[in-house]
Amino acid sequence: MRCSGVLLGLLLLVDWGTGDLTWWRAALWTTLAVLLFLVLFPPRVAAGAGWLASRGLLREQWVRTDHLVSVRCLDGVGRRLVLRDAFGGRVEIDPRVLTANPPLWHRVDEDARISAARGMLLCGGTALHRLSERIDGETARTVFKVSGME
Repeated sequence: MRCSGVLLGLLLLVDWGTGDLTWWRAALWTTLAVLLFLVLFPPRVAAGAGWLASRGLLREQWVRTDHLVSVRCLDGVGRRLVLRDAFGGRVEIDPRVLTANPPLWHRVDEDARISAARGMLLCGGTALHRLSERIDGETARTVFKVSGME
């Protein structure tokens, strides 16, 4: 949000300073700043016992993590973790959100294990295992760094 506000302020200031500021140029710069805000707005991820939610600007997605049937890791320009539950719920999140928040990852991992124990998790055990190893490695590196044992 700050980036788009700073950009808008700078563009308006430059136009005002050169004497070129008109109402249509101000509207153009405001539209550009709003588009930047929409592109950069991060989704909010929350979790509780048996659920995970991702709230963006326009919609909120929910998935029951204790009833997962599929977990896929999509590689591309931006890596995405896609979780699907038995009730049709679907959530896409950035795996870095889970890496940066170990309690959130622990909640999701614990519920995914419940789904696997129930025999519901049909696809994605490997993706979860890879993600678990990556998060455990990141956590260990952070602990060593903080304790001065790099």
